[in-house]
Parts: sequence; C-alpha cells; structure tokens
Amino acid sequence: MRNIRVFEGYGTVLQELALAVVPLIVLFVLFQIFFLKLPKQKFINILKGFMLTFIGLSIFLQGIYAGFLPAGKLLGATLAGKTNNWILIPIGFVIGFVTTLAEPAVRTLNHEVEKASGGYIPQQIMLYALSIGVAVSIALSMGRIIYGIPIWYFIFPGYLLAFLMARWSSRPFISVAFDSGGVATGPMTVTFVLAITIGAASAMEGRDPLLEGFGMIALVALSSILSVLTLGSLYGRKEKEMERNIAGELQADSDGCQQKDG
Repeated sequence: MRNIRVFEGYGTVLQELALAVVPLIVLFVLFQIFFLKLPKQKFINILKGFMLTFIGLSIFLQGIYAGFLPAGKLLGATLAGKTNNWILIPIGFVIGFVTTLAEPAVRTLNHEVEKASGGYIPQQIMLYALSIGVAVSIALSMGRIIYGIPIWYFIFPGYLLAFLMARWSSRPFISVAFDSGGVATGPMTVTFVLAITIGAASAMEGRDPLLEGFGMIALVALSSILSVLTLGSLYGRKEKEMERNIAGELQADSDGCQQKDG
C-alpha cells in the first residue's frame, strides 16, 4: 500500500508563511515598545494569538496542497468527462454556496459589518446573500466552460449593472459591496473551486485551461458585489417605506391636533 505523504513540502510552506507573518510580528513589537505600551499580559496574549495564527495557517495551506487542489482537479475532470457534463452547473452552484458558508473571511466581514452598523445589517442575511451570489457565479463559470462563452460577456455588463445599482442602493451597502468582492474570493473559493474549473477545462476537448479555467474569480467578485447591492436596494426600499409611514403618522397627528384646536 502506497504511503500518503501529507506533510511533504511542509517546510516550504512554513518558510513562505514566515515571510508574511514575521514582519507583522516585528512591527507590532516595535509599536508596543514605542507607542502602544499595552499591559504585559495583553501583549503576551496577542503574541500567542500570532503563534496560533501561524500554526493554523501553515496546517491549512498544507491541507490545501495535499487535499483540496488534487481533489478539486480530479472532481472537475471526472464530471467534465461524462456525457451529461451539464451536471457541472448545478454541482457548481451547490459547491459555491457551501464554500462561501465555510469561508472564514466572509464570516469575519459579516461580523464586522453587523457590529459597525449596530445590528442594522445582520450577519446572517449578509452571509446568505453572498453565498447565493457566489453560487450563481460558480454555476455561470461552469456553463461558460461547457459552452465556450467568453468571459467579457459577463464582466462588462456585470460591472455596468453594478454601477447603475449603486445609484439606488442604500449608502451603507455600497462600500460593503465592493469590499465583499475581495473577501468572497478567499482561500476556500480560490483553492477548491478554482481547481475544479481548471480540471473541468482540462478534461474537455477544445478548451484551454489557461483561457477557460481562469476568470472564475472575477465572476465571484462581481457576483458578490451585485448580491450585496441587491440587498442594499431592498433595504433602501424598506427605508423609504418606513419614512413614508412615519411621515403619514406625523401628518395624521398634526391634522388631529388642528381639529382639536379648531
């Protein structure tokens, strides 16, 4: 039986991650010495958090190289090689939905948005809005690979629609929408789903993986923007309806006071 080398190349992952994390730790320590002056226990707890982040990210990235990427490519190639390869479209929708639910960056964004808005934008609503948007974009990406549709057929009208929707969207949602495009393209989506699309493009005759397999990330970012802007437009209508109701109640109270004075 062949041995599975799960930690093969783990040293390289540690080196690459150290180049990214160690400068942040050094910068934090310098700020602590000259500016922050945090209590000793809090400073130690933050350093422990840095270490946990380093260990967790290293294991996560190793898991991606050992499991996510090979599994994604194999799954995409297997499904694309079947006669009814249109099955990639609904499967892509489901995968896009569940990977967004599991995306750590998306949950962090939603939590911060809910906290900053004082509960005005609930994180569960944001989570499902982004998940549906990403799911649609993955389904479109699979359809684009199957039928050979150029990427700009989606990108150009999509961003035009996004700028038009921003005009009628609720203002707090506009900034969140354009940030969500980058957040939704996190490690779960980029690694697993991108591997599936490249595997599918590689297995289909007449499809260039470099041309057809890529472009999915751009669609994910665009769909995230559109989904949040759609949510913002719904909130905008709700706000206007509430304002009309409040104005109607104030007018009714004013009319009632005038009748009593008369």
